[in-house]
Amino acid sequence: MAYSNSAVSEELDDIEGQISDIFRALSNGFQKFEKIKDANRQSRQLEELTGKMRECKRLIKEFDREVKELEHTVDPDTSKILNEKKQSMVKELNSYVALKKQYASNIENKRVDLFGGPAEGFEEDNGLLASSMTNQQLMDNGHHMMDETDQAIERSKKVVHETVNVGTETAAALKAQTEQMSRIVNELDSIHFSIKKASQLVKEIGRQVATDRCIMALLFLIVVGVIAVIIVKLVHPNNKNIPDIPGLAPPAPNRRLLWILD
Repeated sequence: MAYSNSAVSEELDDIEGQISDIFRALSNGFQKFEKIKDANRQSRQLEELTGKMRECKRLIKEFDREVKELEHTVDPDTSKILNEKKQSMVKELNSYVALKKQYASNIENKRVDLFGGPAEGFEEDNGLLASSMTNQQLMDNGHHMMDETDQAIERSKKVVHETVNVGTETAAALKAQTEQMSRIVNELDSIHFSIKKASQLVKEIGRQVATDRCIMALLFLIVVGVIAVIIVKLVHPNNKNIPDIPGLAPPAPNRRLLWILD
């Protein structure tokens, strides 16, 4: 029999529409999750999905309150249909909760070495079938599953936060190492430049020393030549082939003594 919540309450119809949208988003989200290989991205995706499940849980509770308020104003058939819808919503949410627990456990097991051991396993109460439960049992079981979902969400958030902290510390360490490597490269460039300048300076000093040695040798030769000329001039003062040395007085002529006879 076709039935619409708008015939009973527009608010119920609006809540059911929001829950249906969340269920579609959860289905698409878990399909996307299965294609993700990176653990960090899986954690972020799972955190997003758990947020949607939390919102769905709140809406189902709100739907349940509305149904209870309308129990005395609607006929029994309508009340039965509303309760069946609520049970269907709870079972569908529980299926996503179980799927989320499975994925969360897998992610936490991957971080055994990083966080000191695996997280506690999630126990699922599958002793009773939904078809054999009373409405109150189904509601109690659904509320229990929702409470477990909240706890699982908190644990998942903790794992995500720890992962983010580790990533932040790793990024900071990499940045510090990069800066250190940059400083080392700059220092090596400075050393290379200093060595190059020192090599050029040594070459210039070598050229200056070579030039000074040439000048000293030339001066030595000049001095030796002058001394040789002086010595020769002194030994052979009458030799006309030896030019006079500028600044040096010519030798005095031989003096002759005259005898005067009386």
